[in-house]
Amino acid sequence: MTLRQGVTTAAMLAILLLAWWGMRAGWEHRRRRTEAAAPVLPQVPDDPGPATFGPLESVYVSSTRAGDWLDRVVAHDLGVRSRAEVSVHATGVLVRRAGARDLFLPAQTLRGAGTARGIAGKVVSRDGLVVLTWLPTGADDERGLDTGLLPRHAADRDALVDAVAALIPDTPAASLGTQEKP
Repeated sequence: MTLRQGVTTAAMLAILLLAWWGMRAGWEHRRRRTEAAAPVLPQVPDDPGPATFGPLESVYVSSTRAGDWLDRVVAHDLGVRSRAEVSVHATGVLVRRAGARDLFLPAQTLRGAGTARGIAGKVVSRDGLVVLTWLPTGADDERGLDTGLLPRHAADRDALVDAVAALIPDTPAASLGTQEKP
């Protein structure tokens, strides 16, 4: 290896390390900034009761501030995309995630259920994502969060929305009126 090749290799390595550090610092800054949107996640119950729907295979895409499909919340692993198993219980919605913290949305925190074309991290055709709107305990604003799920089978999408909407009093399915679609 010549001196010129060595300098070029060292420069490229330095640029890659700087880019990695910048991405890591940005993610950490977003985590701190979004902690107020979800200061405390609901505890995942040991036994949520019998499932009224599911479990079904899905992909947990991300959670965003409600109504803003690009404002990803990364605090508490909410920004980590992962394979998931989703089930609806009388007590709430249980999202068991592979490689990330499980998520439980108690029925009393749910505000809406519907479909959308996209959420931070994924855009699909024809309203292929299920989006659940919920209000975490101690959240900094009343909008709450939108959590995006991509069911493995398209046939499960409407059934999941209906099952979650049944947990929300006086709220019809697909009540996600504030969700801006890409």
